[in-house]
Amino acid sequence: MNTNIAEVIIRPEGSLQILSYQEAHLLCDTSDQGLNDLLKQCSLAVLNTGVQEDDGLALLEKYARFSIEVAVKGRGVQLVIKNAPRHAFVDNQLIVGIREHLFAVIRDLIYSRNEIMQNPQFNLDNSHGITNAIFHIARNAQLMRPNSLPNTVVCWGGHSISEAEYKYSKHLGYELGLRNLDICTGCGPGVMKAPMKGAVVGHGKQRYKEGRYIGISEPGIIAAEAPNAIVNELCILPDIEKRLEAFVRLGHAIIIFPGGAGTMEELLYLLSILLHPKNKGLPLPVILTGHGGSQAYFDSVIHFIKVTLGTEAIDLLEVMINRPKDVATRMKEYMEVIRQDRKKSSDAYYYNWRITLELDQQQPFIPTHENMAQLNLNSDQPPHILASQLRKAFSGIVAGNVKADGILQIKKNGPFELNGDPEIMAAMDDLLQNFVEQKRMKIDASTYNPCYKINRR
Repeated sequence: MNTNIAEVIIRPEGSLQILSYQEAHLLCDTSDQGLNDLLKQCSLAVLNTGVQEDDGLALLEKYARFSIEVAVKGRGVQLVIKNAPRHAFVDNQLIVGIREHLFAVIRDLIYSRNEIMQNPQFNLDNSHGITNAIFHIARNAQLMRPNSLPNTVVCWGGHSISEAEYKYSKHLGYELGLRNLDICTGCGPGVMKAPMKGAVVGHGKQRYKEGRYIGISEPGIIAAEAPNAIVNELCILPDIEKRLEAFVRLGHAIIIFPGGAGTMEELLYLLSILLHPKNKGLPLPVILTGHGGSQAYFDSVIHFIKVTLGTEAIDLLEVMINRPKDVATRMKEYMEVIRQDRKKSSDAYYYNWRITLELDQQQPFIPTHENMAQLNLNSDQPPHILASQLRKAFSGIVAGNVKADGILQIKKNGPFELNGDPEIMAAMDDLLQNFVEQKRMKIDASTYNPCYKINRR
C-alpha cells in the first residue's frame, strides 16, 4: 500500500490568506536566504505526528520525495503538498489539528524571519532585545492572555520514557487538570504529551472549557519532538535558546519528570537562571517528580548537580516521588504566590520580564566539534556560568542524537569531545551512561552509539 499522499492543495486561514508575493517567495526559496528547507523539515515533522521516530535525518531520507510549495493566487495563497505521510489524513482530508500546526509553522517562520531576525528594531546582540523579540513572537502566536491570572505549569521530561513513567506523568497531568491548571510542554511525545492527555480529562470533569495545551518548539528539534495532537497553541521559536527562555518567561511554575540529555539541558538552563545573583528571591517554583521507581534516576541527577554546582543548586530543587496529588496541590498554591509577587512588582502575569539572563545564555550555541571541545567545564567560575556551559554540552549531545545537522556532523567527524575538570567529567560520564543504560537517549535505543566522548584526565 502506498504510504504517501501524491498531492494535496490546502488554503490557509486567517492572516496567512493574504501573504505577500515576497513572503510566498521566501517560503519557496531553497537558497541560504530562503525558508523552504526549514519549511520542508518542520512541515514534514508535523505531518508525521504520532509516529515513534526521533531522527530528523532519517525522516527526511524516508520521505525524500516530500515537497511543499506556496503559490500566490488571486484569492490568496495555497499550499501544494506532495508525497506527504498518509497517516496525517483521514479519507484524504488533512486532520484538523495537524492542519492548525502546519499553519503555525508557516506563521512563525515568516514572522521570525521578516519581523524579528531582519528587523533593526530588534537588537539581537542585546539581552533585552532578545527578550523583547521572544515576547513579540509569542504575542504574534497569541500566547498572551492579559486578563488571566497565573495558571501555566511547564512540564519538562523525556520523549523516550517507560510505560510506568508515561502513566505517572499522565496521572499528574490529570491532577493538574482537576485544579484548572494549564499545561505547557515541548509539545512532542512522551512526557510532553502525557500531562496534556491527563489534563484533558481533568479539565473535562471540571467543565473547564478554557484549557490551554501550549507547545513550544524550534526548527532544529521539531523532527524529534513533533507537536502531539493535543497541543492547541503552538509556537515555534527560531532556536533552542529562545525556546528555553520562552518557557521561563511564559510559564509560572515548572515540573521536571525523568528524561535524558534534553531534560538535563533544560534543568541546567533553569539552574543557570536561579543561581544568578540578580535572580535570588525571584519566585520560580521547581519540582522534580516521577513514579515510585524513579528514585534512583533523581538520585543520579542530584548527585551530578551536587558535584558540579554544589549544595546551593540542590537547595533550589524539590524532589517529590510518587505524589501526584501533592505535586498538583503545591503547584496550585504556588500560583497564588506568583500572583502576589507579580502584583507587588507590577510585572505582567503573562510574561516574566524580571528574570535576569546573561547574553551568553541567550545567543545561539552552535554545537560544532570545535565549539563543544572549547566549552569551559571547569569549577573555577561562578556556579551560574558553569551551569550555562554544562547546558551547552548537553545541548550538543541532543543535536548529535536527533537533529539532522548534528547527526551529519557525527557521521562525518566522529563523536563530539568534551574536556574539563576530572571530577566534573567523571560525573557527566556516569550520568550519561545511566541514561544510555535506561534507554533515555533515543526512542530506538537498542543500537545507540554515543555521539560524544568524555575525556577523563
